[in-house]
Amino acid sequence: MEERMRILALGGPGAMGAVAVRVAAGLPGVTEIVVADRNLEAARTLVRRLNEDGTGGAPMRALKVDVTDSGALHAALEGADAVLNTVGPYYRFGLTVLRAAITTGTHYLDICDDWEPTLQMLGLDEEARAAGVRAVVGMGASPGVSNLLATRAVRQLDHVQDLYTAWPVDVSGSGGDDEQLSDPDGRPSAAAVHWMEQISGKVAMVSDGRLVHRRPLQPVTLSVSAGRTGTAYTVGHPEPVTLHRSFRPAGEAANLMVVTPGTIAYLDVLRRDIDAGKLTNETAAAELAKPSVSRALRATAGAMTRKGPGSLPPFFATATGTRDGRRVTALARLADTPGASALLNDMAEATGLPLALGLAQLLDGTGGHLGVHPPETAIDADRFFLDLARHVPDLPGHDGPRDGVIIDVTPTQ
Repeated sequence: MEERMRILALGGPGAMGAVAVRVAAGLPGVTEIVVADRNLEAARTLVRRLNEDGTGGAPMRALKVDVTDSGALHAALEGADAVLNTVGPYYRFGLTVLRAAITTGTHYLDICDDWEPTLQMLGLDEEARAAGVRAVVGMGASPGVSNLLATRAVRQLDHVQDLYTAWPVDVSGSGGDDEQLSDPDGRPSAAAVHWMEQISGKVAMVSDGRLVHRRPLQPVTLSVSAGRTGTAYTVGHPEPVTLHRSFRPAGEAANLMVVTPGTIAYLDVLRRDIDAGKLTNETAAAELAKPSVSRALRATAGAMTRKGPGSLPPFFATATGTRDGRRVTALARLADTPGASALLNDMAEATGLPLALGLAQLLDGTGGHLGVHPPETAIDADRFFLDLARHVPDLPGHDGPRDGVIIDVTPTQ
């Protein structure tokens, strides 16, 4: 049964939030969207722009909310049925907003891409159930679409040994959009600061079936299907944490970056300087947007020893295990179409669109059980990819599957 909801879009004026607001405004059952941000003028500008676009949909209004102001945050949440939270970095703000949503009985979705708060938020499951709240954590591209691709890959196996998700990084590190590294005021973006957090220190991954903490940027060489082999690199992300809980791989699991040797070498220079205390996440993020000559030179030497992605797909999930007693590898990826490439090259669209499609399932009751869940246990993967294909018209291609997801299962030597 479809619910009718007032939506609070926290961080709505941001690039990813703006996409989510645009798509959510057209969903059946959405009666109002409040675009909330600490920058009221930015929120007003988005509302004006979307109204002027003439796309129709739910009425919108702007509201000034700083998530560090507990009173303002709770007041905003009390006026909403569901919140789309795109305020990052999540290792700073994610837990605060979810706790407030549980207190006010507000359903919750976000695009959290930090593994530490993901664990903490999943720990609020019992409280959310008691409050009648449905929360989905990490409903973006990675995590989000990546988790649902992993669901499709795991479905091909009787027993899961290894499970990897992977996403593309270009030379600038922003997945094709340099603007994602800096805010309009010139400061490093929340996405860039998050990235520096997840390439430094130790990050969560799975080894021998156990959750462990290891240094990131380690190479993983994969053969995911016939003719598709290459090397990708580990990075901190929620996928290993949640897929470990959901599918219990007996071997290895990690989130990987599909990245050029030059970029991984430069990221490793930043990692070393963060770990040595020479850079903070913020100053490292600034270096990411505008590399210094000295660090670029250090990276040049390191690039000579790094392996590249070879013929790996840019965005995929792969599971290795057994089916009918035979060892096989299952690869799940989006079809090779111009629309899919455009989606993956636009971080805002690739992240904000899945968030809104997750809301669509919460609205019609398809997904979002009571409690706090990762995408793979709350969102119907089959329904999601069909919805995604409708928003990316050529995603299925002329002779591909209707939902645009290609599944390759090959014997493993």
